[in-house]
Amino acid sequence: MPTDPAIPVVHGRTSNKLQGKKLLYSVSVFLSIGVWLFGYDQGVMSGVITGPYFIAYFHQPTSTELGNMVAVLEIGAFITSLLAAPLADNYGRRMTLRSGAFVFTLGGAIQTFCNGFWMMIIGRVTSGFGVGMLSMVVPIYQSEISPADHRGLLGSVEFTGNIIGYASSVWIDYACSYFRSDWSWRLPLFIQCVGGAVLAIGSFVTPESPRFLIDTDQEVEGLSVIADFQGAPLDDPRVQEEYKEIRDAVLADRAVGDRSYKALWKRYKGRVMIAMSSQMFAQLNGINVISYYAQAGWIGRDAILMTGINALFYVASSIPPWFLMDRAGRRPILLLGAVAMAIALTATGWWIYIDQAMTPNAVVVCVIIYNAAFGMSWGPVPWLYPPEIMPLPFRAKGVSLSTATNWLFNYWVGVSTPVFQELIGWRLYPMHAFFCALSFVLVYFLYPETRGVPLEEMDQLFGDETVEDDEDEDGDGDDGDDGSASETSSLVGNNRSASRGSRSAHSSLPTSRKPSPMPDGRGGDAGLFGRLTGAVDSFLGGSRRRGSVRGEYNAVAGGGEQ
Repeated sequence: MPTDPAIPVVHGRTSNKLQGKKLLYSVSVFLSIGVWLFGYDQGVMSGVITGPYFIAYFHQPTSTELGNMVAVLEIGAFITSLLAAPLADNYGRRMTLRSGAFVFTLGGAIQTFCNGFWMMIIGRVTSGFGVGMLSMVVPIYQSEISPADHRGLLGSVEFTGNIIGYASSVWIDYACSYFRSDWSWRLPLFIQCVGGAVLAIGSFVTPESPRFLIDTDQEVEGLSVIADFQGAPLDDPRVQEEYKEIRDAVLADRAVGDRSYKALWKRYKGRVMIAMSSQMFAQLNGINVISYYAQAGWIGRDAILMTGINALFYVASSIPPWFLMDRAGRRPILLLGAVAMAIALTATGWWIYIDQAMTPNAVVVCVIIYNAAFGMSWGPVPWLYPPEIMPLPFRAKGVSLSTATNWLFNYWVGVSTPVFQELIGWRLYPMHAFFCALSFVLVYFLYPETRGVPLEEMDQLFGDETVEDDEDEDGDGDDGDDGSASETSSLVGNNRSASRGSRSAHSSLPTSRKPSPMPDGRGGDAGLFGRLTGAVDSFLGGSRRRGSVRGEYNAVAGGGEQ
């Protein structure tokens, strides 16, 4: 039987004992440790800084000093969420995960054994550096190994890991508050080091993303990872077909050549703005604002207990998306979430305004309703959506921009909320309800539905056309190809078509893509995004080219050795 020269000639099974769905779910749960870490680190300080031994050790710190201790994490995360993109592109998702875990663990150790204010600040910033890398790479990693019809489920499980991290930090703070020594605050800070170490060590046995491997010409390794996730032999037709589909899409994307931020903005500014806006509204829609009032009327250990109870509702609210995300879709979940959050925020402001005896209890109910709505909608989706809609050559950079947007607005909302509380009081909550209304409009008109859409078919969803070259868009191409190569519907699925219209392995040079139009088919520079983004084109620069596109794909013969 003749062999397709585009596919490495290898036979048999890999030596990995964990394969198929067991491998997929195990890796997904393992990746949740990464988001558990930054959920834990965000929540742990809220209880630590209120403890009497912590306050005494740091010589009665002012509210400004305490605020800085908490907020510098977001600054560190903002910086590395941008800087980590080249690391993920050049050295892989797994190396970025390992680096982030190591840096996070180092920061946790500095915090645990600090001997003063500035050492604590250094530890928090260092942990923030790790958080930035992890929050950028984990969603990418998860999206690239997940089947299209289970991507919502696995992405939602990942977000639940984040909320469990936050909730566990609150309850650990509460338990340690009974210690009558400095370990009441050092132990909660030390526990994060354990999680970071587990993640760093586990990254050595976690498989690399098959898309990254194939994109960097590690063909046999990529084929082996696909076979492991399929739970099938290396020469199984399903494995080889999936490899070929990913490889065809990689070659088509590689024709882009320039992978700089400037090229990303030029070709996919619409997608970039959608990704960034999702993370922006995740913060502007009021999650940090509503949390600011959650402890009102409670002090000391009781405040931690109240936060812990609220966190349990938060965890519970993150579970329904496991079952809804791949059934209802991203758009309905975001739209309904925005409505419910706006109502809860407006009601919170109204109860504070009338200031009745039952106001504290009524606000607690509003907070629970809000957290439930957020946990089911604007909590998980903004982490799932950006890596879905970004093409492979720009996925790390696009997600880095959306993640940096999250940390930037996270910091701004955290710093500005106490100020706005003093200036406008109860009006702060309707103000963020207005942001919920804006997010509803944005999602309704501009966000396409990605439920069940394979990653390599996002170009078709956004209406991208294929051309032979960006510089020769008006010329007549020789390919005759009128569709972009598609991703397989599942890394572990058993039912799949023999081909999704992907190009033949013997076709000529892969095509490149025009700038991404908006979901309604308009060009990337048309409409609202054209007006909003045209003014900032000149601020983005720099370019970096990868190796030239290979017209021929070399087969790898033998038993899988390179």
